[in-house]
Amino acid sequence: MKTITNKPEILAPAGNLEKLKVAILYGADAVYIGGQAYGLRSRAGNFNFTEMKEGVEFAHQHHAKVYVAANMVAHEGNEEGAGTFFQTLKEIGVDAVIVSDPALISICQEEAPGLPIHLSTQASATNYKTLEFWKYEGLERIVLAREVSLQEIREIRKQTDIEIEAFIHGAMCISYSGRCVLSNHMVNRDANRGGCAQSCRWKYDLFEQDGMDINVLTKDREAFSMSAVDLSMIYHIPELIEAGVNSFKIEGRMKSIHYVSTVTNVYRDIVDTYCADPEHFTFKAEWEEEIWKIAQRELATGFYFDKPDEDQQLFGRPRKIPKYSFAAQVLDYNPETKIATLQQRNHFRVGEEVEFYGPAFTHFKQTIEQLWDEEGNNIDHAPNAMMTVKMKVDEPVQPFYFMRKQK
Repeated sequence: MKTITNKPEILAPAGNLEKLKVAILYGADAVYIGGQAYGLRSRAGNFNFTEMKEGVEFAHQHHAKVYVAANMVAHEGNEEGAGTFFQTLKEIGVDAVIVSDPALISICQEEAPGLPIHLSTQASATNYKTLEFWKYEGLERIVLAREVSLQEIREIRKQTDIEIEAFIHGAMCISYSGRCVLSNHMVNRDANRGGCAQSCRWKYDLFEQDGMDINVLTKDREAFSMSAVDLSMIYHIPELIEAGVNSFKIEGRMKSIHYVSTVTNVYRDIVDTYCADPEHFTFKAEWEEEIWKIAQRELATGFYFDKPDEDQQLFGRPRKIPKYSFAAQVLDYNPETKIATLQQRNHFRVGEEVEFYGPAFTHFKQTIEQLWDEEGNNIDHAPNAMMTVKMKVDEPVQPFYFMRKQK
């Protein structure tokens, strides 16, 4: 009987403390977060040290880990204060830091010895010699460049035993390993120091100059971007496990709790199902259906099987559009009355069919028959953002369950 000895970690994004808790409750073995400095997502919620401490305590109570991204490219002076930053992370109990700049790696090793270091994907590790170099330098894990193919991962694993992390889902950068200066040029925001304006995702026209005449080549056509579709390896988890990947990384520290909970839930169920009985594993249609209930771009497999072609670029009209919207979060549930207390996140009303979902791939649909406001008054809809609403539910729910509806 075939058994899996290297069950991979599910690593989910956490842009703030709420997302950290959601990711872990929905099955993440670890989360990655950003601090107030040294990261590449300055516009994400990010964590101060007090929030980090609470997040680490919550994670450890649930047998999960917390990694802090400090993966900026440090210009002269940017490294100031990094030693104290890493020392504080070690004192808080952070499980590892994700770094790309050799200077920051050196500072971390000198000022916070014993704090595990993972090499960021920004460092473009694409071959086993590079992995062995960083292993010799004392790093514990390498986040592979997103340009590495599945076949290359298999070859890398044969040559080294250092931990390998690879992206399995989320946004892709059009530039090699995310190293881009387009944002710097367009809006003077440095993508390599956390300020990316995502200029590649803007809409552009194409011009041709002939003498003094300029012709708009995109006239009467859809404007184009320089942007990739999103990555999804939902169909290829068994292959990645067999290739020896230790950690499956989901992109999205700036995504919603609806996104984080749904994607983590799906990949948790796929990994658990495969590892429980790899010989009889079959892909379930509901996994793909669930993935398409969240807002995202079209999906492809990136560089895993071949170089991306024009079908993996964003142009023209969307070829597939999510049909669900995030409607509410469960705050409380009374099992005697079967009344759930909800926090509204999108408009819903009596008579609509909604779907509740929770950890462990739990789902059920029902029609809203009656709604009450916070004072117990009957209402026929919930129009106000973040308002508290009560409704009777057909099956038990818990805090951090979510409700969605079709658009």
